[in-house]
Amino acid sequence: MVIALFKFRLRADIDLADWQETFVRMVGLASEMPGFVSIETFAAEDGAGLAVVRFESDEALQAWKAFPEHLTTQALGREAFFDSYSMTVATSIIREYEFQREESAEPVVA
Repeated sequence: MVIALFKFRLRADIDLADWQETFVRMVGLASEMPGFVSIETFAAEDGAGLAVVRFESDEALQAWKAFPEHLTTQALGREAFFDSYSMTVATSIIREYEFQREESAEPVVA
């Protein structure tokens, strides 16, 4: 598993509808790539955004990075959307934990 953390800050003067349309298009294309696992996005109160993208292998991630429409959109992002961004790629997971509360059949009354 490879995890790419894409942290970004959007420019204040962007066309928000254009950004959202472009982002949805890229998520759609990425999800069709062989080896794609998932993407989750988060927004911070200070305006920073984070996309957590998972691929089965570094080769699969590199194929996405080099995908022609993605390359074009990367350039567009630098020109029209992003004030700044950083990418961190992790190729190994030391530990992973998960917790999920099970839904109880009956509500607990205090």
